[in-house]
Amino acid sequence: MPLKSERIQIDNGIYLNLIYTDKFKSNLLSYYFLRPLSKDEVTKNALLPLVLKRGTEEYDTNLKIQKKLEETYGANLSISVNKRGERQVLRFTVEAINGNYVGDKKNIYEVINLLQSIIHNPTLEKGYFRKDYVEQEKENLKNRIEGRINDKRSYALDRCIEEMCKNEKFSIYPLGKVEDLQSIDEDILYNHYSDVISTSPIEIFYIGEYDDELIEYIKNIGKTERKDVLTIPREQIISGVQTKNMISEDLDVTQGKLVLGFRTGIPYEDRLYNGLIVASDILGSGPNSKLFRNVREKESLAYYITSTIYKYKSIMLIDGGIEFQNFEKTLDIVNEQLDEMKKGNFTEEDIEISKKSIKSSTESIRDSAFLISEYFFSQILSNDNRSLEEILKDIDTVTKEEIIDAISQVALDTIYFMKNSKVE
Repeated sequence: MPLKSERIQIDNGIYLNLIYTDKFKSNLLSYYFLRPLSKDEVTKNALLPLVLKRGTEEYDTNLKIQKKLEETYGANLSISVNKRGERQVLRFTVEAINGNYVGDKKNIYEVINLLQSIIHNPTLEKGYFRKDYVEQEKENLKNRIEGRINDKRSYALDRCIEEMCKNEKFSIYPLGKVEDLQSIDEDILYNHYSDVISTSPIEIFYIGEYDDELIEYIKNIGKTERKDVLTIPREQIISGVQTKNMISEDLDVTQGKLVLGFRTGIPYEDRLYNGLIVASDILGSGPNSKLFRNVREKESLAYYITSTIYKYKSIMLIDGGIEFQNFEKTLDIVNEQLDEMKKGNFTEEDIEISKKSIKSSTESIRDSAFLISEYFFSQILSNDNRSLEEILKDIDTVTKEEIIDAISQVALDTIYFMKNSKVE
């Protein structure tokens, strides 16, 4: 059955998105709060999920929340924050078993009420968040921010983006900065959250089986007092490169991390965007890709090497794990393979393998209610009204000329290299 989303406005800046499916034994409800990615509020937004999951008015400890989740047949709650382009997104999700399977059709209402309580009725002290919860979660957030360096591959990608986009909002790390934490206390954070609730664009998603009664319940419970709702502008897309950056960092690592940041100048609205997706896949996605075959297999220069398109910002990153002394040679071969792509030196078989891989990955969202929610949320962010089937068809119709046109617009902007000079 084709996946379709019905979008209903239920209040000023609040939309309910309904995707009916009987494929799963569970139903999923997600609230997405959209904020501008800004230095002024990024750390406060990152702190909110940690504090909110500590307790509600009715369940004032995380232990009591977990007990309630167990009572609702093991419902799963997740609260997170991340960035989508130059937006920061707070997501509240609960997934619970379909009541038809346990003979308890009211279970979903219990779960919805719990999620509503976490969002709208957090446990308070003197009208603000509890001081002890805020202070404890500030320490936890500090540890998470400082701990990002432990995942060297992810850290290298973040650092390349930070340097490449240092004059753009996209460079902002979504968990914020340790330096900001000292100035945040329980009343500042609560007042900020009140503003988040009343001014954020909110997208609510329900995936699963539902009836009119349930939808009316979600519509009514989702309404809240609103102020002027924020308008978050489209990301700035930069074409071409003015100055190339070369960033080298010396860390205690045994393997070098090379990240190459490219400007594509092709926004997701452009007709060449699908060609860019296929081009990136041919270049560096999977064991059939040019980079895998030539950098890793033929020359044995890399432990891994991949190419990825960042949709909202229209940039492409190639990242690889290499021996320190292979930096120059790896760079040369990556550039050679890019030039080969721009000359059209790839086969129809390369194109078909990549299209099949992209379509398979896209179709896999049908297997998860969470992925379905994420997919349709992404469609809203990009104002893309195409169905999943139409997207698959558009990938199928990409031509070799479009792939060449797209990859020919790619320009190297920033080179980031993590090394260890003690073992060079």
